[in-house]
Amino acid sequence: MGTHSELGDFLRVRRAALQPEDVGVLNYGIRRVPGLRREELAMLAGVSTTYYTRLEQGFSTNASEAVIEAIGRALNLSKDERLHLFNLARPEKVKRRLPAKPDKVRPGTLTLIQSMPGTPAVVLGRRSEVLAWNALGHRLVAGHVDFEAPQVPASRPNMTRLLFLDHHTRELYARWPEEAGRAVASLRLVAGKSADDQELASLVGELTLKSPEFAKLWARHPVENCMSGVKYLHHPEVGYLELNFEVLTPPDESGHRVLLYAAAPGSPSATTLALLQRPGGMEGVPRGLSAIKS
Repeated sequence: MGTHSELGDFLRVRRAALQPEDVGVLNYGIRRVPGLRREELAMLAGVSTTYYTRLEQGFSTNASEAVIEAIGRALNLSKDERLHLFNLARPEKVKRRLPAKPDKVRPGTLTLIQSMPGTPAVVLGRRSEVLAWNALGHRLVAGHVDFEAPQVPASRPNMTRLLFLDHHTRELYARWPEEAGRAVASLRLVAGKSADDQELASLVGELTLKSPEFAKLWARHPVENCMSGVKYLHHPEVGYLELNFEVLTPPDESGHRVLLYAAAPGSPSATTLALLQRPGGMEGVPRGLSAIKS
């Protein structure tokens, strides 16, 4: 993932998504390409067309913070997208170092999620690899995967890989396109911060080759820091679940995330989630108690 090419791709995609009328630019004549022209974007940002062109082509690597901010405003970028633009335009210089040791969950984090048996919890690394999960978290998102798999770096499941390449995981999400878009947008944000991460580049390359859907989404350059929301699941054991999720990030630079799920108190999903804790799942439960919604 070359930083300069990523920057150019991001700028071109975002420029093409803007129509002249969206930003108050008069539209004269027929346009050969969609979106704003380079000179129009440069005018809105208050920079020369030559300078902006060099930036988009990856020839300028010392853009000032003010210029980056101006381009972000001209492109109507969100807060997360502006952060991504800044990371691409001014990447941190990383000193050459020995290969990093395999990542592992912090003992305190592991103790925390294990102390919440009624709350599904999954600990993710920066590349969305599973570092740990509690019993309910495992049963909720990947019961078909060995519970001990996260303990061995070579066999760790990766939630983004599962989402695109594993049919069990694909069937789990009732709104798969929404979940897929969310996953790619989160991974894009991480990629912007980690241009030198070879394992991340390998993951993106694998998914691009094996999943046309991932490749199409990745090319759109979506960027979003997905910290909370709702997930809609069709669980193979208990049926339909509508769960709120929250992502907690430790105050260090590990890039770890603790993903927690919860159902609204008193809701049908709360009853269904409680059933998932039972060894037999829905065995012996009257049919229709957790009817699957479309």
